[in-house]
Amino acid sequence: MTSLEKILDKYKTNFNGLTQEEANERLAKYGKNELAEDKKDHPIKLFLMQFVDILIALLIVAAIAAFFVGEWVDSVVIVIVVLLNAIIGFIQEYRAEKAMEKLKSLVSTEAVVKRNGEFEKVPGSELTIGDIVVVEEGDKIPADIIMIETVDLKIDESSLTGESLPVLKDSNSDIGEKFNENAILNIDKSSHDENIRKRFAYMDSNVISGRGIGVVIAIGMETSIGKIAEMIQEEESETPLQEKIAYLSKTLGLIAIVICSLVFALQYFQGHDIVSTFMTAVSLAVAAVPEGLPAILTLTLALGMQKMAKSNAVVRKLLAVETLGSCTVVCTDKTGTLTLNKMTVRDARLNNQEKALEICALCNNSSIKDGKIIGDPTDAAVMLYGEDNGYIKGEIEKTYPRIKEIPLDSVRKRMTTIHEKLESNENDNSLSPDVNLYAFTKGAPEIILDMCKYIDNNGNIEIIDEETKETVRNNINEMTNSALRVLALAYKKIDISNKDSIENPEEVEKDLVFVGLAGMMDPPRQEAKDAVASCKTAGIKVVMITGDHQSTASSIAREIGILTDGKVLTGADLEGLDDDKFMAMVQDVQVYARVYPEQKVRIVEALQKHKNVVSMTGDGVNDAPALKKASIGVAMGSGTDVSKESADMIIQDDNFATIIQAIREGRKIFDNIKRFVKFQVSTNVGAILTIVSASIIGLPVPFNPIQILWINIIMDGPPAQSLGTEGAEENIMDRAPEKGNILSKNTLMKIIFAGIVMAVGTLALYFYELSTTDNIALATTVAFTVFVMYQLFNAINNRANSKEKNSFFWIAILASFILQLLVIYLPYLQGIFRTTAIGPMEWILIVIVAGIIFISDRIVNRIVGNG
Repeated sequence: MTSLEKILDKYKTNFNGLTQEEANERLAKYGKNELAEDKKDHPIKLFLMQFVDILIALLIVAAIAAFFVGEWVDSVVIVIVVLLNAIIGFIQEYRAEKAMEKLKSLVSTEAVVKRNGEFEKVPGSELTIGDIVVVEEGDKIPADIIMIETVDLKIDESSLTGESLPVLKDSNSDIGEKFNENAILNIDKSSHDENIRKRFAYMDSNVISGRGIGVVIAIGMETSIGKIAEMIQEEESETPLQEKIAYLSKTLGLIAIVICSLVFALQYFQGHDIVSTFMTAVSLAVAAVPEGLPAILTLTLALGMQKMAKSNAVVRKLLAVETLGSCTVVCTDKTGTLTLNKMTVRDARLNNQEKALEICALCNNSSIKDGKIIGDPTDAAVMLYGEDNGYIKGEIEKTYPRIKEIPLDSVRKRMTTIHEKLESNENDNSLSPDVNLYAFTKGAPEIILDMCKYIDNNGNIEIIDEETKETVRNNINEMTNSALRVLALAYKKIDISNKDSIENPEEVEKDLVFVGLAGMMDPPRQEAKDAVASCKTAGIKVVMITGDHQSTASSIAREIGILTDGKVLTGADLEGLDDDKFMAMVQDVQVYARVYPEQKVRIVEALQKHKNVVSMTGDGVNDAPALKKASIGVAMGSGTDVSKESADMIIQDDNFATIIQAIREGRKIFDNIKRFVKFQVSTNVGAILTIVSASIIGLPVPFNPIQILWINIIMDGPPAQSLGTEGAEENIMDRAPEKGNILSKNTLMKIIFAGIVMAVGTLALYFYELSTTDNIALATTVAFTVFVMYQLFNAINNRANSKEKNSFFWIAILASFILQLLVIYLPYLQGIFRTTAIGPMEWILIVIVAGIIFISDRIVNRIVGNG
């Protein structure tokens, strides 16, 4: 039984196709040729789920507490912050679900199918297993099919496999016993076997040229694109920032509960009024939780988004901005990301440039329409090479009109066109003075070379000897070793008296004249090399993951600087490794070639298990699962809609170098997040230590509940927000990526030290005022004001070492100081905050005591460093 008979027998079909009755039965059995979608949460549930978060819960408690204390303004502000963050989170999640819809829209809407012995058009969704389908130039493959008949069928599979060149399908390709092993049904793994790949066509790939007939062997979710759909519906993992914020929230929540309970107990057992004690404890609870954190976080990330958008990096998810700044590994696709996704002649070794360029222009079926290149990428590359050198196809065809074509196929591996020359050239060195017909040929270099009898050395036509052929073969080897796709160019002048000979291909292509070699490849982007070098300086590893050939991938990776002393793995190599072996070597692999979607996800997961923050860049449908799985997915602007919808960020200009700008911005944002968190927590620690210490030593609480809330509001406001807009540190791209928590051990030491300084200074000045005056209102006002001044000075301590100006910072500091003056000196506000006017002497003491924070900060920086 032949392989064709085996295929037809296996799928219970024949050349006449299924009957309508059989098709209906199989549709009922296998379902429609559609991509299924996981059941999605109702939008209302999706919105309510935004409140299932520890920090949000603490903020709601804080809002209730503020309301009971009587500070309804603070309560309303907190509620607004909570709602704003919930709305933003809801919009992001709702938009993310569009990825599946985009993928579903890719499925072919119509297909030509043979049923009841007749060809007819049916909706793509009605195709079923065993259907006989016809595909031709311009079609999308409607399902996964195995070819049973092909005529020069070339299919572009780049968006699915990452391979830049169209694949020539061959229905005569021998698949042998592999068919019995069901290798064809295992689409992705079978793609590594060249014979099987030549017989197989993926759903959603595009027919570039030719035509073919095939048998449908997989539909819907069982197809290659269906497997991708299944993967991108998997739940996303938290970003590093989400994990850090969650950890911080738990820590601060626990501290708030413990401290507030302690204060309440101390005040109560010291005989204080239970109502005032409860109000103080609740106020402290509000102060202990940095409820401004989500608002400032949103502001900082949003400002970062705006700045990145101006640099062609569009961020779809707020938290993704910071994540890119934390990434330790950038996994990048090759085709269209590091390269131009455009075949280009990079090396031409021509014996007669003029004649070679004529062949490039004339022996060619590509064209340019409305600025777009139509046709085979290889044809397009040599056509553009001719045009770049002044040989415009349309112009030359006026002189050399085509009268016949001997097309390329998988057996001949060459293309020949025959042209009539309309104008004579007196300087033309002809083999025969009576000839005005030309045959131009291009194709596989070994085959063309063997068909050549002559060589044209700049118009001097000679017999090509074996020594010359050996030189040409050495050139071919040298070019192919550089991962170039090599074409040989040749021509022949045909005797007009023997014009009938053009009907015989063998006669036309006999005794050709060799003129040279053209080597082409999808070239790397000029800026990619610098971008990779910048990544290395910043401590970021770059890994290439592609569906292209190993030699091509290695060559590009080496040229760009990705491949140095690391390993190169193919999909087949990876398939043979168990998880333990792969985990042991994954850190050393720099290039992955001939991989398929599930393997990309496996690579990302393995790197993440090594505690890496992984960024994945890509532009094809095949990149979508890995983009979804990565810590941050980065899609190219010219990529597929599916990749964009699955990504966290889109690089509009397709420039890998734009990622470096995004990484820099991400690092700056994370620095600023750490900056304002450190500032806010310092304020919280200072307030807690001050109130707890006063309770322990038996002093009246130096701040009343309203003053505590004021400190909390004013410090959560302008000063903290202005720290979120600081410029980048000067060494921001010369250091390793951030791996620790927002509050590192060194930062916690600084916070605790600053809190102690604030508490000691405030209580010392408070005790002094109580000792020298009977005016408790004056003493609490001085303590209140010195604590506020501590915060303003501490904000200056937390500024970035940056050359970028931040005028907003000084405006924020000035505005906060003016607001404090109003609270102290306006009679109406004095009644609300229970403050009183303070004189110059008190101000001198306040500034001196608060200024100690500058000295203490420098001392602690010398002890623990600036980290």
